[in-house]
Amino acid sequence: MGRSQETFNKKEVRSRKEKKRKEKAERRQARRENEKKSSLDDMIAYVDPHGNITSTPPEETKKDEVKLEDIEVSVPKGNFATEEDLVKNGTVTFFNESKGFGFIKNNRTKQDVFVHVNNLIDDIKEGNQVTYEIEMGQRGPTAVNVKLAK
Repeated sequence: MGRSQETFNKKEVRSRKEKKRKEKAERRQARRENEKKSSLDDMIAYVDPHGNITSTPPEETKKDEVKLEDIEVSVPKGNFATEEDLVKNGTVTFFNESKGFGFIKNNRTKQDVFVHVNNLIDDIKEGNQVTYEIEMGQRGPTAVNVKLAK
């Protein structure tokens, strides 16, 4: 009784939905039947001497022997940064005295570093050569202990 009020369009929509559902179920069933079980060998990839990924294993004669002692997993010993490495040289490219901030361009890397008036030791102006250290601020690297270069 509920379907006595159905129009032709409603019947057409219902039949299309049903047909779509059946096709989807058939595709799912076909996928399950054609699904091949993959083994571990199918999933392994090798890297050739040129750095390309291949599916063929390397030749046994060309394998390099690696000693366990040669593998380094941590930071290498020594070569720690000295005090001179921490102090950087740069040029003040912009400094707004009223707002109390500016930027210093590193002489070697040419990267800009933010500087705030609270981190100044000497008063600076645009164009001054300065020495400074870098610390991570709230929004990235910040120059601290900024003083005029001698």
